[in-house]
Amino acid sequence: MSSRQSEVQEAIKEIDFDANTYQLELKTNHGSILLDLLPDVAPGHCANLLALAKIGFYNGLTFHRIISGFMIQGGCPGGTGTGGPGYNIDAEFNDTPHVDGVLSMARSSDPNSAGSQFFICLGTQSFLDGQYTAFGRTANDSSKDVVHQIGALETDGQDRPRSQAVIESATVIVS
Repeated sequence: MSSRQSEVQEAIKEIDFDANTYQLELKTNHGSILLDLLPDVAPGHCANLLALAKIGFYNGLTFHRIISGFMIQGGCPGGTGTGGPGYNIDAEFNDTPHVDGVLSMARSSDPNSAGSQFFICLGTQSFLDGQYTAFGRTANDSSKDVVHQIGALETDGQDRPRSQAVIESATVIVS
């Protein structure tokens, strides 16, 4: 896949964390997940996620990896866990604990290898604290319920859901 970096950089120009508050709504085939972002601790990750959503990157992608009691992961354009937007962003480790409903960035063993893949925690995962960039959380109980519903899907031996969990659309909400 070709790099989406120039499109993302253009979309980031419209994001102003000083003037606005941003949320991301993931409409899935299991319901909506509304996410509050934490630009005070990870502005680069928040801007990257919002910009990817603005250019339609997440529309139609799936939660391709689900581990019960741990997390649901999405944002891979190929649905395999190996793809991304064609560029990486640097880690922004912070003190946000990886508790139930926290949004964090997936990456390889290289801390600066995040791109578009993210995960939402199912329960407390304190061993991830300071190792992965946490940058948001579910905004309400109904969003957390949808995360848990997706997290309860039956998976195969490679943590792939047997029935799809599709991100039908990712919409940026500005207030």
